[in-house]
Amino acid sequence: MQSFSITDIGRKRKMNQDFVYASDERKGSLPNLYIVADGMGGHKAGDFASRYAVTETVRRIEEEKDTNIRDVIDISLHHVNEGLHRISLDREELEGCGTTIVIACISENTLHVANVGDSRLYIAGKNSLRQITVDHSLVQEMVMNGTLSSERARTHPEKNVITRAIGAEDYLDIDFFTSDLHRGDLVLMCSDGLTNMLEDEEILEILQRELPVEEKGRILVESANRSGGTDNISVILVDAFA
Repeated sequence: MQSFSITDIGRKRKMNQDFVYASDERKGSLPNLYIVADGMGGHKAGDFASRYAVTETVRRIEEEKDTNIRDVIDISLHHVNEGLHRISLDREELEGCGTTIVIACISENTLHVANVGDSRLYIAGKNSLRQITVDHSLVQEMVMNGTLSSERARTHPEKNVITRAIGAEDYLDIDFFTSDLHRGDLVLMCSDGLTNMLEDEEILEILQRELPVEEKGRILVESANRSGGTDNISVILVDAFA
């Protein structure tokens, strides 16, 4: 197991509201743990939300006694959502804060994924880049109901409007996915600062290069910045077979 994580402020933002976490080692009952969060809210609220969500999720997972991967993540995220929502109501400067989150854990070549919001997880194979998560966003709902094409969704003026977030409400709806991993597969987790700047074909071309995962991750960020860097950019790459 080998991973690399990086977060970058980009070229346009004054603050990095993304937060990432990567551990190839055991965390609580989980064999490994990878998290990307993209905060939202005025001033420092988004920065606080993403940092709080990630650090509290890790802490809760370390304390959880359950051994079922999905249950551990589900319990932890509901706990974190409750805490962040309460803070957003109690502290005026954090009113309306929230964050996306995508979590991954790999056990015996099976990828376990949870997501809330529009941060994504992909599996890059030898010839394809497959998105595992489904965006919780306004434009994704429009694509799914047939009122907007996937091509137009990339440049839609409301593409950043998300429909689910950690801390936004007292109720939390989490999507869970599992997928088999095969030798040669690479797991990519990222905030929309990457996918809004690079086409899937550009991302796949970089991931197919014969380079260490660290170099691939840095090239992804550099390429997103060269394409405009309009948002914070976060990337985690995981090679389960390294």
